Amino acid sequence: MAGEIPPAQPPPGVPGPRPAGSRPPLLGRWRRNPLRRRTDRLRIWLALGLVLGVLVTAPAAMFTAGDAAHRHYRSVAAHEAASRDQRPAVLVRDAPRHPEPGSDEARHARYPVEVRFTGPDGTSRTGRTDVEPGLTAGSTVLVWVDPEGGITGPPLSTEQLRSRTMGWAILAFLGVVLAGLAAHGVAGLVLWRRDLAAWDDAWAATAPRWSRYP
Repeated sequence: MAGEIPPAQPPPGVPGPRPAGSRPPLLGRWRRNPLRRRTDRLRIWLALGLVLGVLVTAPAAMFTAGDAAHRHYRSVAAHEAASRDQRPAVLVRDAPRHPEPGSDEARHARYPVEVRFTGPDGTSRTGRTDVEPGLTAGSTVLVWVDPEGGITGPPLSTEQLRSRTMGWAILAFLGVVLAGLAAHGVAGLVLWRRDLAAWDDAWAATAPRWSRYP
């Protein structure tokens, strides 16, 4: 009717209201579609299966690897604590001086210096260990000695045990996730090649009808 005001329309680029009975895009992929191939359904179920598999397997692998690593490193720490001995050692020569005495860097710096100490068998031995800068010859420091009489590091600490355990647990978790992604990629490649082969066969059967003259 002339003179009526037309109903308001949405601005260009803004989608209008969804028609009644229509489905969201995500759910629309599950409805029947004559163009959907069997490989499309396989991709969907494969993705869902891999996601569920990773969600179940990754925490289990993380716990199993972490528990095994914790028991291993706890045994190592106990063995090191029982077999290693801390002994006094005397510097054979002066330790180098730091270029900036009294600085924060100097307080954390360590220099390797030759020291003399008594081994587990009671004999005098020499070795090298890291000491604070500026120590003079004859100064006494503590060194960790292994059963063979060599200078070694201290036994594993609780913090080191925890960090190594967490490291193996995280590696196991990432390994499962990467394995799932790799399986999805390989399966997707196989299905894609299968689709290409099917398209070639379909075109080989259809092409003569398109290229034949009436």
